[in-house]
This record gives sequence, C-alpha cells and structure tokens, in this order.
Amino acid sequence: MEWSDVAAGLDVCGSFQHTYRCSSSWVETGNRILMATSALDSLVDKSMEYPWLFELCNPLTGKTSHCGVLEFTSEEGFVLLPTWMMECMELMEGDIVTLNSTFLEKGTFLKLQPHTKDLVQLVDPKAVLEKTLRDFCCLTTGDTIMVMHENMKFYIDILEAKPSLTVNILDTDCEVDFAPPLDYEPPKKVEKKAKFQKKPVEEEIVKFKAFTGVVRCLDEEPVVEGIVVVDDSMISTVERKPCGSGKVVFGSSSAIQSQEHHSTDEPSKKRRQEETNMK
Repeated sequence: MEWSDVAAGLDVCGSFQHTYRCSSSWVETGNRILMATSALDSLVDKSMEYPWLFELCNPLTGKTSHCGVLEFTSEEGFVLLPTWMMECMELMEGDIVTLNSTFLEKGTFLKLQPHTKDLVQLVDPKAVLEKTLRDFCCLTTGDTIMVMHENMKFYIDILEAKPSLTVNILDTDCEVDFAPPLDYEPPKKVEKKAKFQKKPVEEEIVKFKAFTGVVRCLDEEPVVEGIVVVDDSMISTVERKPCGSGKVVFGSSSAIQSQEHHSTDEPSKKRRQEETNMK
C-alpha cells in the first residue's frame, strides 16, 4: 500500500484536515514541520490564510500540540517533526498523526520554567531566548520545548500563555516571566546564634551614711571625747574634747542632745559649790 493512501483529506468548512505518518526531521530546533508538496496544493486551493498553523494530535494517546510549516519537501504521506516534538507528542517512527488547520491569537504573556538553572545563568538569557524562540511560530501551555545555544540543549516547560492556552508568537511583543528552574534549590538558611541578652545593670541603692571624718567644733578645735556613731552599715568611734559653747555638726542627733544636756549641767554644779563655800 502506498503511503499516499494513508493521507486522507477532508473538507470541513474550508479547513485543512489530514492524517499522516510521522518521522524525525533533520531540523532539530523550533516547531516547524516538513510537509509534502500535496499539502501545499491543498492549502492554496482552500485559500487558507497565512501563517499556516496546525493542531497536531496523536490519536493513540490524545496528546495534542501545535506547529507551523517550514517547507514542503517531505515524502508523500509523511510529515517530518523535530526529534524533541516526537518525544513531546509521545510518537514513534511511522506512527499516525493528524493535522488540523487552526487560527491562534497573538501572545501577550508567557510564563516559562527551565528544567535546569544553566539557562538563567547564561550571560544574557533574555537575548538567547529571543533568538531561539524565532524558530517557533506558536507555543502551547503544558508543552515542553527544546532550544539550543552553542550546541547546548535547554528544555523549557510552558506554564502559562495569554490570552489563550495556545498563542501565536510570530512578529509579536510578548512579555515573558520565568519560574524557578526545576533543579533550583533555595539557599539554606544560616541559623543565627542566639544572642545573649545583657541583663540590665541594677541601679545601686544609695544608702545614707553618717559622717565618718574628723569631727571639729565651730572654733576649729578637734574633738577628743569618745562618741559612738551608729548608722545602717557601720559603727565608728571618734575622740573629741570639750569645745566650750560651740556646737558639733555631726550625723547623730542623739550625740548633739547629749552634748547640750552636758553643757547645761555645768553652771548648776558651780552655783551649788559656791553656796556651800559661803556657808
């Protein structure tokens, strides 16, 4: 049986719908496929509006994606897909795949998630992405695409697309947001050593302390008599001598009272002695 017999064309409201066998393409990047010359004739006959975009479906698994066309050079009855697309669509060499023409809105927003952090660690990942995405004509939410830069392959998940799940990215300014790479590990939190809180310095309670220096009378003569001074924290004894009618400035009121009582007793004794002598 000729492979051309497998391809069946159906006219549904002027749309393009065909079934083909699939095989790997020599084109590694992007999501443009190679189709047979007969597909070109069909598209022209139906006056299909450019750009020619298609919904690609694996009838065995129900897996769907979207693609464009690069050129019409494949063998009749076959479409050639990039290897990464074969893997994404879960297709094997010679499996059947269906193509339906479709119209897609221009994309305004994309959220992408690289599989590894190698992509975001490039010198200018934005420029690399802008260049490599030129090989793509549309993107579908849930797909995993592959881009190449300096012979390195980078796989990227399409997490979100606006204004629809599948968008046309040809000749459009599209905002792109990156989710953390799949192999991203958040930095480990360094446990801070517990800081010992300094205890507030307790204010020293200042207690009254009686005068403990040298005691002098108002006439500047030193005291020689013994006086015991008692306060809250110490007992001290000092010597003082009689200092006439001068008062002693001291920290104990009892000592002052004792001195005043002693000085008032002396005149009365002298008076009694004089009276005795006269008798």
